[in-house]
Amino acid sequence: MSSVEESKIASLKAQLKQLNQEYAKIKELPAEKRADFGKEMNLKKQKIMAEIAEAEAAAAEIDVEALDITAPCDTNGQMPEFLTADFGSQHPLMTELDRVMSIYQSMGFDIVESRQLDDEYHMFDSLNFAKAHPARDSYDTFRTEEGFIPPAHTSTMQNRVLKAYKHKLDEGQAIAVAVPGRVYRNEDLDATHEHTFYQCEGVYVSETCTLGNMLGILREFFEKYYGQKLNIATQPGYFPFTEPSLEFKIEKPACIGGKKGDFLEMLGCGMIHPNVLKMAGIDPSKYHGFAWGGGIDRLVMLRYQLDDVRHFESGKLDFLKEFSC
Repeated sequence: MSSVEESKIASLKAQLKQLNQEYAKIKELPAEKRADFGKEMNLKKQKIMAEIAEAEAAAAEIDVEALDITAPCDTNGQMPEFLTADFGSQHPLMTELDRVMSIYQSMGFDIVESRQLDDEYHMFDSLNFAKAHPARDSYDTFRTEEGFIPPAHTSTMQNRVLKAYKHKLDEGQAIAVAVPGRVYRNEDLDATHEHTFYQCEGVYVSETCTLGNMLGILREFFEKYYGQKLNIATQPGYFPFTEPSLEFKIEKPACIGGKKGDFLEMLGCGMIHPNVLKMAGIDPSKYHGFAWGGGIDRLVMLRYQLDDVRHFESGKLDFLKEFSC
C-alpha cells in the first residue's frame, strides 16, 4: 500500500472517530430533535465507512510484481538468515502434556491417544447425547464436507476405550485409561477461548469404584502436578455422559500466587452414565465408573503465568523463544 492510500484511509478513519464523538451531543438536544439528529449521524457514518471499505479494497488490488518460482537460486547472492536448530525447543503444550501423562502413568493409568477426526456415533450417540442436543448443531461443532467431526472433546474416545479394555474387567482388574488429544470448537476467540486446544480425558471402571475414589485420584494428580498439598471443592454440573456430574475445583496453588480460600475450576467430571456403559457392552448393574476431562492449555497458562491462550496456536517465535533451552 502506498503512502497516498495509507494517508487517505487514515484521514477517513479520523473522520469516523470524530463523528463518533459527535454522537455524545445527542444527550444535549431536546427529545423531539434526537431522532433526526441520530438519522443524520448514521447516514454520515455509513458514507464514511463505505469510503473506507472502497479505499481499502482499492489498495488491496494494487499490482504486485509476481515472484518467479521457477527462477534458479542465485547461489552467489546474499542468502536469507534462518534460525538454526540450536534454538529449537519442544512446544510448551507438548512439554506439559508429557508431564501430565507421566503423572497418570505413575498412578497406573494406560495412555491412549485421541484422534483428529471422528464420527457422529462416537462423538454423540455413544455418549448419551439426545438427538436434538444443541451440541450436534454446526453452531457448536465443526464438520467436514464428508460428515466427519473434528472432536470437540476427548470424551469421543470413551466408547473405544471401554470396549478395548473390557477384558480387564473379566480378569478382575479395573479399566484405568488417560486420553490426551487435540480438540476443536466453534468459539468466539479471546484471551481465554480458542477454537483449537488440548484436553486430557480420564476413564476408570471397576466393580467397587466410587465418587470418592475419583476425587482422591484428581486431588493426587493436581498435588503431584503443582508439588504441594491442595484443598479441593466441587459444585454440581451437567454432562450427558455422567450422572451425577460435577465441576472440580482446586485451591489456587501458592506457586502461582494463590491464597487460602481462592479456588479455580479445573475440569468437569462425574460417574459414567449407565447408558454409556451399556453402549460399550458393560453391565452397569455390576460395574461402576467415573470420568473427567480438562484442558491442558489452562494448566500451561497457570504454570507459566500466561495471559492469552491464543499464544499457543499463533506460531509467534518471540513467544516460543521464551521456552527454548
